[in-house]
Amino acid sequence: MSEHDDPIFQAEQAHLSELYAQLLKIRDDISQDLETNHAGAKQDLIDMSEEVRLDFGGADETIETLAAIETLNSIIDAYNQYHDFNVDKLRRVMLLLMQPYFAKVTLEMRPGRPPRDVYIGAAGMTDERSRPLVVDWRSPVAETYYNQEMGPTSYQVDGKTRTVNLKLRRQFDIVRDQLNMYFDTTIAIQDSLLLSALKKHHTEKLQAITATIQREQNEVVRHADVPVLLVNGIAGSGKTSVLLQRIAYLLYQERKTLDPSQVWLFTPNDVFESYIDTVLPSMGESNPQTVTWRAFVSEQGAGERDLGLSTSPETLRRMDEAARELVLESEDLREVKFAGETLLKASQVASAVEKFSEFDVGPRFTALVKEELHSRLNRRLGQIARNDELQEEMLSLDVERQYEIFGETLAPDNDDETAAYARRYVDYLYAGTHDEIERLVWLRFDRIGMRLLGQSALSAVEWLYLRLIFTGIGSRDARFVMVDEVQDYTEAQLMVLARYFSRAHFLLLGDEHQAIYEGTATFAQIADIFRATHGSVDECRLLTSYRSSPEITALFTGLLDKREQLRLTSVQRAGVEPVVRSFDEKDAYLAALREAVAEGGEGLTAIVAESDARVSWLSKQLGDAAQVVRGDKNLPAEGVVLLPLRVAKGLEFDHVIVPDAQAEVYPDTPLSRRRLYTAISRAMHRVTVLAQGPLTPLLAAR
Repeated sequence: MSEHDDPIFQAEQAHLSELYAQLLKIRDDISQDLETNHAGAKQDLIDMSEEVRLDFGGADETIETLAAIETLNSIIDAYNQYHDFNVDKLRRVMLLLMQPYFAKVTLEMRPGRPPRDVYIGAAGMTDERSRPLVVDWRSPVAETYYNQEMGPTSYQVDGKTRTVNLKLRRQFDIVRDQLNMYFDTTIAIQDSLLLSALKKHHTEKLQAITATIQREQNEVVRHADVPVLLVNGIAGSGKTSVLLQRIAYLLYQERKTLDPSQVWLFTPNDVFESYIDTVLPSMGESNPQTVTWRAFVSEQGAGERDLGLSTSPETLRRMDEAARELVLESEDLREVKFAGETLLKASQVASAVEKFSEFDVGPRFTALVKEELHSRLNRRLGQIARNDELQEEMLSLDVERQYEIFGETLAPDNDDETAAYARRYVDYLYAGTHDEIERLVWLRFDRIGMRLLGQSALSAVEWLYLRLIFTGIGSRDARFVMVDEVQDYTEAQLMVLARYFSRAHFLLLGDEHQAIYEGTATFAQIADIFRATHGSVDECRLLTSYRSSPEITALFTGLLDKREQLRLTSVQRAGVEPVVRSFDEKDAYLAALREAVAEGGEGLTAIVAESDARVSWLSKQLGDAAQVVRGDKNLPAEGVVLLPLRVAKGLEFDHVIVPDAQAEVYPDTPLSRRRLYTAISRAMHRVTVLAQGPLTPLLAAR
């Protein structure tokens, strides 16, 4: 039956056309409203501001002036709130105009009641009578779509379970107001939208999976808010996509109280950060604070030190023990300076520290010393404010500068008023000094740490941990911290993050089989670290590969334990068999490599070398045939790139060439096994494995 003869298709297209017209009207109405109100608001504010007479001549006049300004500010706030509401609604409409919805569920809410159609999209929208046109995919009722259970199913609303009967689960392929296709689906393996999406080629940016979230992925996305959620997923199971959908879900659930700046995302490198940076905006959400470990260390002021990848957890525990007996010496302290001027001498800092010497080093001690230093700084600033030269400098400021600093022009009637203005002036000039005290610049952490550990230098991890011993906490504002590729972090790094963000909830995602560096934490160790700081750790597994064809999945899972292999699956349709070849002669090897590069195929081909040194050698052999990516470039949409495994991890490509699968590069060791698994599993549709010399024993038996 053609779509023109299909009554269901015709009915769904008619519904889409009607809803699209409503969305267009909403867009036009908001745009007109914003334009009209903006012009009206602008004129109102001009009129009102001209009526406000700035008069600070006497007490009554000052009160009247301040009251008028306060009234003006409250009206501006009201305009802004109305404006922000409309702008948010316009943003959602614009998102829906690209694809109004991607699914529909028909639910029998109560037995005997007529079933209700619910259309699900990237954002929610209601009509003028507040009836839902489209529900947001993160809304409670949308869970019935992701549960993939026909018949009785349920969803959570405000902690209560609602049971409904799912009569129909329909997916749509829609572009703007055009329905291309619909599918009635029941279980994951028949998920037509998913299979259609999986056929597509790699894009230079990761895409949102909102319409194709599978049941095991949905359990992570909608998991209850817990102190720590640890997700162990095989290569290609959509961990990063799930992480980003989880962020979008939390921003929706906590939309009244959660700001994106309160969410931190740790990514493995800058290429990866660029790869994912359009996912959340495509769902109408802002990106969180996204950092690499290196950038985080640098922001904390420890950037010039060794990153601390070899720092052991025992070293940090030794610091905790030694700090209990620590007595600060005068050489451990430094003066408090601002703009090159010493405001508190080292001897004054030392006397403040001595005042609280009965307290052990820790958060309480640090808070008391800071309070004392703030008090001493205020006394010092009071002395500076009484300086005649400073007061003359203040009184000679031009009018604009006076308004900038004081919010008024200066006209002191007597010495007391001049002194009061001078104090405000000094507080303005030296405001950053209080921040310096808060930042603990008066402590020489390097010297203290070296003395505690008996070392000649501190790593970044040791330096950060020592500071946390003194402060007890790093970030007070962060509410959620997401760590991708968590298997690449050491125990010591995770101990720092767990303590630095002790008030935040964590989502930790990784694959224990992709731990490609020596000395990183096992999943059992990760769980132990966070149980110690956060009380409990919930764990989830993702066991289905959505990235790679069954043939490629079989190749990389063949590197795993037999029991593990039985648990893992791929939902992709059958594809191309992997090519695995070894060559005794260098010339024959290079000819095969160049041939594999030349035939490339559609989309993006990646030559994934085991190390940076091998990238350099291969680059010389291939010349302009491959673009080298080392961690500071964005990925192209197509062509051939050459990159080290450390940069490739977390990314995906249409065709992956492993150019160094010889036994000397990938010997039969657990670490090599994990590295080869990681390299091969970057491939979506094709993989070519080449060896110059004897093939790695990890693949020789296949």
